[in-house]
Amino acid sequence: MSLHRTESPLSLRLLASSALTLTTALFAACGTAPTPSVDGPEGVTASSLTELVVNGTFSSTTTAPWWSGPNTASRVDTGRLRVDVAGGTVNPWDALIGQDGITLVNGQAYTLAFTASATASTAVRATVQLGSAPYTAPLDQHITLDGTPRRFSFPFTSSLSTSGGQVTFQLGGRASAVTVFLDDISLSTGSSTGSGPLGMTSGFYVDPNSNPAAWVRANSGDSRAARIQSAIASRPGARWFGNWSGDIASAVSSFVAAADAADKLPVLVAYNIPGRDCGSHSGGGAGSPEAYRTWITAFASGLGSRPAIVIIEPDAVAQLDCLPSDTERQTRLGLLRYATERLRDLAPNTWAYLDGGNARWIAADTMAQRLESAGVRNVRGFALNVSNFYTTAESASYGSAVNTALNNRYGYTRAFVVDTSRNGNGSNGEWCNPGGRKLGTPSQVGGGAELLLWVKVPGDSDGQCGIAPGTPAGQFSPDLAIRLIDGT
Repeated sequence: MSLHRTESPLSLRLLASSALTLTTALFAACGTAPTPSVDGPEGVTASSLTELVVNGTFSSTTTAPWWSGPNTASRVDTGRLRVDVAGGTVNPWDALIGQDGITLVNGQAYTLAFTASATASTAVRATVQLGSAPYTAPLDQHITLDGTPRRFSFPFTSSLSTSGGQVTFQLGGRASAVTVFLDDISLSTGSSTGSGPLGMTSGFYVDPNSNPAAWVRANSGDSRAARIQSAIASRPGARWFGNWSGDIASAVSSFVAAADAADKLPVLVAYNIPGRDCGSHSGGGAGSPEAYRTWITAFASGLGSRPAIVIIEPDAVAQLDCLPSDTERQTRLGLLRYATERLRDLAPNTWAYLDGGNARWIAADTMAQRLESAGVRNVRGFALNVSNFYTTAESASYGSAVNTALNNRYGYTRAFVVDTSRNGNGSNGEWCNPGGRKLGTPSQVGGGAELLLWVKVPGDSDGQCGIAPGTPAGQFSPDLAIRLIDGT
């Protein structure tokens, strides 16, 4: 569907939604895997950056070369761009501001970043796009602003070459008037560990209260303790949050605050979807859709503006087949979309990844359709191999196939991460505490995916099965840990 409006003397541009082409930015380091490090991305060299936006800091009284379209009036106010937006508009593009003359190069990595707030809660669409038909948009992001100034950063890769690009902020679609404030607007070439939450931290966070770490402290005299400390407890990994976490906003806030104080990047897993794990070993979850919406909103609020990585609901998309009716499947997809929207809107410095199963579970084309329905376009990307054992290479091949399907069907791709916590020996076809598995590459940038992460905590049981028939899901077993260390 093409979108039409009257052309103004400022040669304002309008995005044609049928021409959306969203692409995923990978770090500059992703082409070559850095040496694995327990601290994460140290040693990954940031690429040289070139600023493309003019007058993004509004240090003078002029707003030029930023232009204002219909239903907007702009001026510099205390070192910020103040945009007064009229009410009574229907579409985002009915009230917009922008800057023309942006040069884009096909295949080049860029990052759009800005600080923004508003006098009332309001939806905003930020784009980097072609300034003429067909208005292709390599970057198209929807955010929600409120009275708290927040920093947003969106890496992307251009899908076109042009000297006629533009940056726009589309502010319409409100019944009432609102004032939006923008500052420190930047569009820079290059995408590296200086982008997003990785650029705000000095490495991945080692959870001092993980199950392996707690076991080591309580069993310092055990002959296995030193090896578990060295190989597992001292390595960065995820903390899982669910219905056992108590006050979820407080639990999340405390965890990310500790990581922030250490200048490290925490990895969190949101694991509380109703009907979790199809009632199997890790069954449970929120008691109702309403309870889940309240829970995930509090989860996202606990993150705030601090940097974080979040994995959204392992298995929830892949396990749609276990739900008994289409109504329940649609309810779950709606809850996952809600989760992606809450994380997008309330946690601007979080990169969230919606779980996408593993390489041998759901066909890539089907998974792409499910991820689209579950809201993957609202977040950074998708996660693969969580709590499983498939090799990084096989997972990366599957991730590429999912992205091919996303691009063919919907015109965009997404970054993906791979859980490498237990994939050192690959899969033997079993998923529940199989023997002969081994620790994989520690958390790092690149290495076959955007990030390799220890999402599953090595040594935590999958359930009362396999080589740990007496160990409930989520409980730490030193015997499991040692066997992962040794690959036996």
